[in-house]
Amino acid sequence: MNGPLEGRHVVLGVSGSIASYKAAEIASRLVQEGAVVDVVMTASATQFIAPATFRALTQREPYTDMFGSYGAGEAHVELARRAEALLAAPASATTIARLAHGIADDFLALTALATTAPVLVAPAMDAQMWEHAATQANIETLRARNVEVIGPANGRLASGRMGAGRLVEPALVVDALKARLGREHGDLSGRHVVITAGGTREAIDPVRYVSNHSSGKQGYGLAEAARDRGAQVTLISTASLPDPGGVHVVRVDSALQMLEAVQAAMRSAQVLIMAAAVADYRPAEAAEQKIKRAEMGGELSIPLVENPDISKEVSGEFVKVVFAAETQNLVENATVKLANKRAALIVANDVSASDAGFGVDTNRVVILDAQGGREDLPLMTKYEVSNRILDRVAALLK
Repeated sequence: MNGPLEGRHVVLGVSGSIASYKAAEIASRLVQEGAVVDVVMTASATQFIAPATFRALTQREPYTDMFGSYGAGEAHVELARRAEALLAAPASATTIARLAHGIADDFLALTALATTAPVLVAPAMDAQMWEHAATQANIETLRARNVEVIGPANGRLASGRMGAGRLVEPALVVDALKARLGREHGDLSGRHVVITAGGTREAIDPVRYVSNHSSGKQGYGLAEAARDRGAQVTLISTASLPDPGGVHVVRVDSALQMLEAVQAAMRSAQVLIMAAAVADYRPAEAAEQKIKRAEMGGELSIPLVENPDISKEVSGEFVKVVFAAETQNLVENATVKLANKRAALIVANDVSASDAGFGVDTNRVVILDAQGGREDLPLMTKYEVSNRILDRVAALLK
């Protein structure tokens, strides 16, 4: 399956800001994702970054002059018609004002006024400018027109002060664009998907815990793929991975915490995908202070109690997908689990393989369904595996 930006025509609007240099990374990421990128620069933007930078990154001539010659017809109208999304990043206070009030006195504002494609803006300015009543009123005007506002982030600003006004990091800007296009066109648009990821950590004392080798990468791949297909995604995670843009992340540690988070999220969800490696057992009691070796006399015994089976505890009218991480008898063990957990699908993978399973970016899985069907997938990225699983989920939802 192609990525969500493959072949998409994206107009990247760059306005005058010290953050304009980050637009180069945004353009590069869009091109790497397979998008066709046309860059439109305001006159102020050309004072911060040269058009030649974007020419090199996109292999297309940037638009910089509203009176320039860019081929036959009215260039801004033709560009607006081709666009499948218009992303203004960075969007200065002046550009935001132009877009809010329809003041079409530069090429970017002209294109935005002429397009019917989704429009997203990623503000970048000093905190005092961002907080000004005029800017906030303009932002509300844009939101009322279904323009998506990405950020801004908090942090150190060009003025040296701290506050809101930083351009959101390029990876998260691109994630937001993927999410928006997914909501417009994706087969999971309007659905709420809950996904668990990572290995639970069951405390022995304040320092030590019982866990496993799960990295959470498959769960994160599922979250990104579901987002890209338009779903509202809740990711319940124990993993130490960066939060995917456009995904609601709930951080937990233990199986009991994960169960509570899953139960809360499933009140409004249509899909549950249990990709987390949940510990079957936990210490009966966690010590309040660090256990000292000298106090144990050379031996340490830790009584364990059984954790709840989250996938069995949560029931209702939704599509349930579970995972089986096995080291032997892969299909036989997964078949038993599929019946026990009353799931629609089970995804089985051999975690003893060096190129699949825990800690790597690829996976090789077998998908079994409740009707006895079987699909063997070859080695592929975890994002690709995720989309193959979501193909099945989308069909079940229909």
